[in-house]
Amino acid sequence: MDFFQRAKSVRLHSYHDKYLLADDDKESVCQDRNGTIRQAKWEVEMVPGYDHVIRLKSCYGKYLTASNVPFLLGMTGKKVLQTLPRRLDSSVEWEPFREGMQIRLKTRYGNFLRANGGLPPWRNSITHDRTHRHRSTGQNWDLWDVDIVELRPKPAAPPPPEPKVESAEDTESEPEEPDSPSSISLTRRPIPRKEDGSFPCSPVKAEGRLISYRVADENGDFMEEEEATITFKGSGLEELVETLEDETGLEDIILCSHWGGKLYPLRLQLPPNNAQMHVVVVPPSSRAAGDVEVPGSPNTR
Repeated sequence: MDFFQRAKSVRLHSYHDKYLLADDDKESVCQDRNGTIRQAKWEVEMVPGYDHVIRLKSCYGKYLTASNVPFLLGMTGKKVLQTLPRRLDSSVEWEPFREGMQIRLKTRYGNFLRANGGLPPWRNSITHDRTHRHRSTGQNWDLWDVDIVELRPKPAAPPPPEPKVESAEDTESEPEEPDSPSSISLTRRPIPRKEDGSFPCSPVKAEGRLISYRVADENGDFMEEEEATITFKGSGLEELVETLEDETGLEDIILCSHWGGKLYPLRLQLPPNNAQMHVVVVPPSSRAAGDVEVPGSPNTR
């Protein structure tokens, strides 16, 4: 029943206006009009696997138990006790049934929890027996009112899932669908190897060639101890001559390489792969221009 599922502890109030109590001998149960004492409080446990079957535990940590011991010899009613069996079996299980505003508690054997009245030894006793009306009052002594003493706390709501932060490895291993317009695939393509097992070098975009130069004076000596350096973005010798003429302010210069103390004119194409060059700029008025063996006239380049 729903209110047992919501209740953490209850009190059971009988037809005799008395409460079900756990006796202080920690073994028997009885009835008493004082429902404020702790012996009148029963903790509700739901039996796993059943929605409407409960256990009732006393303040002494023992369970309300339907025993097989007769209350009196020759009578049908059997004793209800407090016990703590090693294994929780069906004797400590009760199934509530609603009848109007009241309930009955049924054992797994078909009997009902009953609050007895009359003369001793029946007065204030508790048994479990078949249901029947009392002859003098016409009332069912197995009907109980339930007072909820304490509600169960509501289960805490589960925390919202944390957003998943994808790492670079996750992105590479799990690319998005190809038909997604915003997907970016980071999968690397395999690089083919050469026959000798090495990887080919990737071409590097050329940004120009470094040209280091010195200018020879009238006597053929170098005017500067340190070379000047420019970045030449052309591809031919003629372009280089024009560039250095603009750079030095001289005309009709001869470009030479300096090797072994001698000057050799540059007459072929520039070295490949934009390799850096070291040259000597020889003006036509320099004595060194006459020493340079240039085919044709001194202005031939």
